[in-house]
Amino acid sequence: MPPEMLKSLPGYDPDVAKNRAEARKIMEERGYGANNRLKITVSTRNIPQYRDPAVILIDQLKQIYIDGDLEEIDTVNWYPKVMRKDFIVGLNLGENGLDDPDQTFYENFACGAERNYTGYCNRELEQEFDRQSIEADPEKRKGLVWEIDRKLQEDGARPMIYHNRAATCWYPQVRGLTIMVNSIYNGSRYEDLWLDK
Repeated sequence: MPPEMLKSLPGYDPDVAKNRAEARKIMEERGYGANNRLKITVSTRNIPQYRDPAVILIDQLKQIYIDGDLEEIDTVNWYPKVMRKDFIVGLNLGENGLDDPDQTFYENFACGAERNYTGYCNRELEQEFDRQSIEADPEKRKGLVWEIDRKLQEDGARPMIYHNRAATCWYPQVRGLTIMVNSIYNGSRYEDLWLDK
């Protein structure tokens, strides 16, 4: 999404102090403040890539009158808990198989989708999922995707807390490896791989 469009979304203005002031105002309008803080439980899977962002989230929420207690859930119990929607605030990763709007929208935001953990449902927006999916012009599709994303962000469908960056490392003697640019999962074609040793 272009930066000028992104910064117009709730919480994405680069002025952090302004964002926090607006959030505190919303909380104050609902009766919360420095002397009446909202207490919540933030549940997450008990492994570092889930737990660490949850700790950061709890720290940031303190700035807007929200006190969070961390509930660390063993992996074997995490997904059943999420599927039951048994959480107040659940920090989960967007575990997309690949970076494509079809996979992301239909799997995470369609009404009744199994990975739609927040239960968000907007049938009119689902028609836009279909529309972007069949759009042949890449630039037009990109515009449709940005509008869908804007609506999802404005609706608070599944708020994004952070975006992860990762790298792939391999030994220099590994040859023929093609690193995928849109997924960590779809590059397991090792028939052209060989060791130069």
